[in-house]
Amino acid sequence: MNMKEKFEQLLELTKGRKVYIQTHDYPDPDALGSAYGLQQLLLRYGVDAKICYFGTIEKVNIRMMMDVFELESLNELEIQRVGMDSLVINVDVQKNNSNLTDLNGDEMVCFDHHPWVTDVKYNIVFHKIVGACATIIAQLYMELGQSFTSKIATALLYGIKMDTRNMCAGVTDDDLEMFSLLHKYADADLIMRLDNNTLQLSDLRAYGAAIQNIAVFGRIGYVHIPFDCPDGLIASVSNFILSLDAVEIAVVYADRGKGFKFSVRSELSHINAGQLINLALRDVGNGGGHSTMAGGLVYGERRHLLEPDPDTAIRKRFTDTLAKLMRRA
Repeated sequence: MNMKEKFEQLLELTKGRKVYIQTHDYPDPDALGSAYGLQQLLLRYGVDAKICYFGTIEKVNIRMMMDVFELESLNELEIQRVGMDSLVINVDVQKNNSNLTDLNGDEMVCFDHHPWVTDVKYNIVFHKIVGACATIIAQLYMELGQSFTSKIATALLYGIKMDTRNMCAGVTDDDLEMFSLLHKYADADLIMRLDNNTLQLSDLRAYGAAIQNIAVFGRIGYVHIPFDCPDGLIASVSNFILSLDAVEIAVVYADRGKGFKFSVRSELSHINAGQLINLALRDVGNGGGHSTMAGGLVYGERRHLLEPDPDTAIRKRFTDTLAKLMRRA
């Protein structure tokens, strides 16, 4: 079944229902850009969909996206009022992911570009392993013969740009094709403004902790940020650590309740970041993601399995897992 046929089925599912587009809890530019692009596409077919997520927007550039694209998300009270008969479309995430809080409603449709790991049986799936979910949304516009406004093109282009780390990580021919197409319509000045507003003063505390706490063992650079901070900031610190010439894999984790929130980066073509974190945290939490970028959690109730020295235990888990993956490569 091609994308056009799937979209026609999606439109059938929307009839007589309230429709919600749900991203992962702490949406990044790709999640927001994709959600916005899908929302505007549905609106052209008479479907008024609401965008929602459960976390908070912390990063400056993402808050700017919310303002520029006039993205309104549901507040806590509105989320509680979502009916069980509502249609929920998951975007840039799959059901049962640790970064997706359950929303009342029927999760029947999924748009995602990550490796398929959920056992949930969606009615309709738009799935492709590409660098950004926004690439899939842009391809859907093309399949349907729909044009791009400047705002839509900018939102999708910025999503592709950020999720591929400026077209340097996990890029496919599809991403390159859509990037080239969207570039003709996007607002270059707005892209530059978004790029230039990625940090706020309070973020420097996390970067300071990274500089003070970094430990490099073999190919892996480890950083424990000893306080809670937003997912996006942990990911940014992970990118920062990977930029060091002595580091080929970055493992950054911050306190999250009694557990830890992780961001992992790999620049080794034969070491999959999602597989690495999934195996390393298997009995204490979970993890997954792309070949170059991944995230995960250590659950608070399982932290005792890392005691008495969690940092040493975490390093051993990743070092041992990397050794196993290297032998398989």
